[in-house]
Amino acid sequence: MQNDRLETLLTRIRACRICVEEPAVRPLPHEPRPVVVGSRSARILIAGQAPGTRVHASGLPFDDRSGDRLRDWLDVDRPTFYDPSCFAIAPMGFCFPGLDAKGGDLPPRRECAPAWRAQLMEAMPQIELVLVIGQYAQAWHLGGERSRTLTETVRDWRRLLALDLEPRVLPLPHPSWRNTGWLKRNLWFERDLLPVLREEIHRLLSDK
Repeated sequence: MQNDRLETLLTRIRACRICVEEPAVRPLPHEPRPVVVGSRSARILIAGQAPGTRVHASGLPFDDRSGDRLRDWLDVDRPTFYDPSCFAIAPMGFCFPGLDAKGGDLPPRRECAPAWRAQLMEAMPQIELVLVIGQYAQAWHLGGERSRTLTETVRDWRRLLALDLEPRVLPLPHPSWRNTGWLKRNLWFERDLLPVLREEIHRLLSDK
């Protein structure tokens, strides 16, 4: 029953055209291509921002240099990362939102989370750990526990991971190569957070 419910929901998400037919903001500048990986067995959910141009073209989440860095953070290879029995992957916006005037990605579409997020989480009750990447995912999954800035939120990772939340939540910065400067300024991330992240990932995957 749960498997049927999830598959039905994923089919509806992949056919979604809300941002074209009933846009809450501007119309989507291209045909929708929702990118999501749902799972009834994965114990880890990667909650990102929204697909970029390369992911929009391939339909494969984190199919870019950001994905390479993220897989390095998690200490997993590509086959493990793309195994739906290991990881569910659900960005806050399922479609590439377009580019701003400076050529950067726009924020996730406002329509996605209200329409689909709660339903998707309810359909995957086995998830034990959510990796919330970026401020939009952190705002939805952490609510009032989130700090004023992304840096403050990620720096508070020990307290957030220890909260009595189901599933538990661990905040991360975006693995974009544009954030290389942030990583150099915040050496505690690689020194303190990454070893705990990798330990959690290995434990959940080994118990699978």
